[in-house]
Amino acid sequence: MRLLLGLLLSCHALLALGQPDPFPEIASAYRVEVDGRPVWERQANRRLPPASLTKLMTALLVLDDYHPQAEVAINRSAAGETGSRLGLRNGDRFHVEDLLAAALIHSANDACRALAEHIAGSEAHFVQRMNRRARELGMRDTRFTNACGHDAPGHYSSARDLALLANESLKHPALLELTSKQQEKISALNAPRDYRFANKNALIGRYRGALGLKTGYTPKAGKCLIAYAERGSTKVLLVMLHGCDRWWDTVDILDLAFDHARAAP
Repeated sequence: MRLLLGLLLSCHALLALGQPDPFPEIASAYRVEVDGRPVWERQANRRLPPASLTKLMTALLVLDDYHPQAEVAINRSAAGETGSRLGLRNGDRFHVEDLLAAALIHSANDACRALAEHIAGSEAHFVQRMNRRARELGMRDTRFTNACGHDAPGHYSSARDLALLANESLKHPALLELTSKQQEKISALNAPRDYRFANKNALIGRYRGALGLKTGYTPKAGKCLIAYAERGSTKVLLVMLHGCDRWWDTVDILDLAFDHARAAP
């Protein structure tokens, strides 16, 4: 639900008093960082299903050894992915950068699965890499069982861990180049087929300074979001798991975070 005006006006006072949870109704768990420093959080270490926020780890592994023009063949397992998808066809070929755009912007599971199998040979081997990278980042409350974010037993993360993942991912300039696009088109390299898609992040192009990063939704995970915005030298990151009124609450919190940064000594 949209935050009450009174809460917005009093939040600086709440922060000064050390109030740890000024936004108790926005989500099951959240974390807000301003310029890399946590300022507000709630149940940030709680293990919850992250839905397609999972794809940010898939993207990080792609970006860690990025070859944007490498070609990827879509196989039957990728073409048969369920949930959010573009409808990529078995046998078609795409550049890595195009599949990464589809996975991040449209949250396409078929593109995500194709990237995972291209990198590691199979999704199972890729998931092992995901969990190893998570341990390297200190993501203590995270375990992945698939590359795309499907609800599954033992597949979970936390707001704190996803903030670590987001900050690591932001070290790659190519990430924001993709996640800040309002729409994109990709084309198969071996067939006359184009795929056009819009960014599922409703902040992009509508909220000043919004640049990404990832949306997510499943019946179990609810509405999830990693929002990132820049205004001048100020950078704000919000991780929300199982949110309520995801977009309105995010706008309110980002506004308040930028206000907080301006008011800081």
